[in-house]
Amino acid sequence: MGVQTLILAGGEGSRLSILGEQRAKPAVPFAGKYRIIDFALSNCVNSDLFRIAVLTQYRPHSLMEHIGIGEPWDLDRRRPDGVQIWQPYRGRNAQDWYRGTADALYQNISFLDNSPNDLILVLSGDHIYKMDYRPLLQQHSDSGAELTVAVMHVKPEEVNRFGIMSVNDEGRITEFREKPEQSESTLASMGIYVFTSDFLVRRLEEDAADSNSAHDFGKNIIPAMVEHDRVFAYPFEGYWVDVGTIPAYWETNLELLQSQPALDLHATDWVIHTRSEERPSVKFGAKAEVQHSLISNGCIIHGTVINSILSPGVIVARGAVVRDSIIMNATRIGEDAQIEAVIADKEVAIGAGSRIGGGDDMTPNKSEPRNISDGITVIGKGAELPAKVMIGRNCRIDSGVRPSDLNQLEIKSGETISPRM
Repeated sequence: MGVQTLILAGGEGSRLSILGEQRAKPAVPFAGKYRIIDFALSNCVNSDLFRIAVLTQYRPHSLMEHIGIGEPWDLDRRRPDGVQIWQPYRGRNAQDWYRGTADALYQNISFLDNSPNDLILVLSGDHIYKMDYRPLLQQHSDSGAELTVAVMHVKPEEVNRFGIMSVNDEGRITEFREKPEQSESTLASMGIYVFTSDFLVRRLEEDAADSNSAHDFGKNIIPAMVEHDRVFAYPFEGYWVDVGTIPAYWETNLELLQSQPALDLHATDWVIHTRSEERPSVKFGAKAEVQHSLISNGCIIHGTVINSILSPGVIVARGAVVRDSIIMNATRIGEDAQIEAVIADKEVAIGAGSRIGGGDDMTPNKSEPRNISDGITVIGKGAELPAKVMIGRNCRIDSGVRPSDLNQLEIKSGETISPRM
């Protein structure tokens, strides 16, 4: 049974605020040393699936650099195995930017139509989970389905974030609604689909010819197939999280610090592979104190780190305190600085004596109240903050900010600081 895996990795990740402005969502760092896409890629190779195409679009450079030729995942193989990057392009048939998830596949239909694969496994590249895809593929073949959708139950208050479906006693999907405001069913699509290959090609061609279609799986392809074709659900009861919002991203990272986290990254029976940076071992100074934290290679700690995650190469100077925070690669935290409930992107410099996050003022961010309102302050890549700056909660410090961009050293909760034009 030949299987072609397609990982959709072109998402903008707008609800991740500045974390998703300079990279595709699947390229966002996670758990210190990983990227979000590492989970889909590792699930594939751990499931003995080595024929993979990654479909990119939005700011793909960081993602492409991370994947490379696929060596960390044992995907540097001779074709048709190995990993390929499929990008949108202009061609004779007026191809352009992908108009939706279905259109992304349609623009590459020549690769699908001419492939020897019996099944097409379609994955989202921006979810955190461990899953063996082989039982899913086997159920699809045994049931005679044209489409099988991996599903799991979500909280009733979260149904408006997912495609929600109803199933009969045989497991066949009888109704599918994309992001309903309310629903009696809490059975949600995980964004994991198995198609019979020739059947998918036929449905993509029909959708492309429909001028009224949004060319999207959730909005068009899946509902139409539920109505007319054999579509079955594959129930999944393991760990799976969509980290598409700032609070979900922050909480999912910090949950890894529990004594027995739901997602065990230390398990040897299902390793999550990644491209690791070549850095020296972690170094602790004479007065360093680290509690309940994940510290990546190359970090140098002279201060205190509590309930936090540090990516490779982070430096915490003497007297500095980092608490309940996610600090990404090569960020430098100055002496006596205090950081609480902060997400700092790569290569941030925080001046000595600064106070960032914390306090009781939970005013939502004025420019992004929908995305930054849970008390977390977000600092963009490469920002440089001066000594003794005071920054409250729910603040947004844009990428590339310099000390000269601040009119004062006290930034109240809910404010945004951007580089001056």
